[in-house]
Amino acid sequence: MPGNVGRTSGKMAASSSAGRVLTLCKQFQNICRLSPAVNAPKYTAILSKYQSHLSREKSAPLALSWFRPISSVSQCRALHTSISRRGLDEFFDLPENWGESAVKSGAPWTAKQLRTKSNEDLHSLWYVLLKEKNMLLTMEQEAKRQRVQMPSPERLRKVERSMIRLETVVNERETALRLLQTGQEKGRPGAWRRNLFGYTYWYRFKEYAIPWYMNTRYKRKAFYTPKFVEPHIRLRIERYLRDRARKASFKRQSLAKLKETFPLMKVPAS
Repeated sequence: MPGNVGRTSGKMAASSSAGRVLTLCKQFQNICRLSPAVNAPKYTAILSKYQSHLSREKSAPLALSWFRPISSVSQCRALHTSISRRGLDEFFDLPENWGESAVKSGAPWTAKQLRTKSNEDLHSLWYVLLKEKNMLLTMEQEAKRQRVQMPSPERLRKVERSMIRLETVVNERETALRLLQTGQEKGRPGAWRRNLFGYTYWYRFKEYAIPWYMNTRYKRKAFYTPKFVEPHIRLRIERYLRDRARKASFKRQSLAKLKETFPLMKVPAS
């Protein structure tokens, strides 16, 4: 009788421990199938607690060979896909704005506001503005096709100004980081040079496998202006100033004629 009781108790302990192992395996499968990667550390701690609890039970005849290493939990990733919300309708404005003469819009982003944002926020904001710009360009083209006035066309200018300022802020950060790391303001160092025709341009330095005095290709580049080209440079500057004065005079005359035709018109400041 005592031997039978001992065998029976041993079988019951083994069956109870096996049942616990099977239950834990099912929980582990549910975790790998349903839980996202962000909850992996929490479930890893739970699994390690169960493992330590089961390892203390000497009567369990089954080893933990049912389990994979705990590090495999961190490799689980949930499947993420983009949800198609509106499809091609996102290239058009909201239906409640169709047929309206004016659409309310906020002010464009200023550089001061953008400097307070993180790089991740600027990255997200750029694509939001790009999406808005594509929508407004589509609406502008559709208005041209229907030969009607686009509602609130100033929205496109606001988006373009915001994108220009955002790009300026990003360039400022890249320049500051480059100055800290390399001491160079430009991403590719260079120098201002003049060519044979007297034009000044920014020459970006390049890497060559041989010294410059042995490089025939580099020596063919002339970074100077001959003496006989200097009179032509003065003539080019005179022509540029004359064309600019002619355009300014034509603009003043056009505004004067419009002022005579429409006396209530506001003349823009020069």
